[in-house]
Amino acid sequence: MLAALVLALCAAGAAGWGGWQRYQAANDDSASFAQARDDALAAGEQAVQNMNTLDHKTLEQGLDSWEQSTTGDLHRQLVDGRDAFARQITEAKTVSTAKVLSGAVTELDERAGRAGVMVALRVTVTAPAGEPAVKESRLIGSLTRTSEGWKLSALGQAPVGATAG
Repeated sequence: MLAALVLALCAAGAAGWGGWQRYQAANDDSASFAQARDDALAAGEQAVQNMNTLDHKTLEQGLDSWEQSTTGDLHRQLVDGRDAFARQITEAKTVSTAKVLSGAVTELDERAGRAGVMVALRVTVTAPAGEPAVKESRLIGSLTRTSEGWKLSALGQAPVGATAG
């Protein structure tokens, strides 16, 4: 009888402790922060890849993808320069494809709707004549959360060089 009582108390204690742990995990801000970070990274990597992929044969679709991936000043620059850029790509008849090698969120401010990403990328540019040119680079992007999700608001080369020491 005593053993059954001890077992019942242990089971009740374990059930209560397990329920409390589950409640804490479900209401933990770090889980939602991690999800926001993952969402920003996925959107940033995809947008950077989109911005470095363009085929002269499907030019309008590629430029639409650029515009759909951006917001703010970067978006306005793309829209304003679209016709000139389309002429350049059509004349050059190039195809560029990008592959994300790795990426990381460098900054995340959920309340302000801002994030920063760094993306390592391999870009292959194929011209009508000659061998494809392959270049690896690191890009830094700024993201802004919109009603449609995270979008690139700035994009540039990551600085390269020696650190102070």
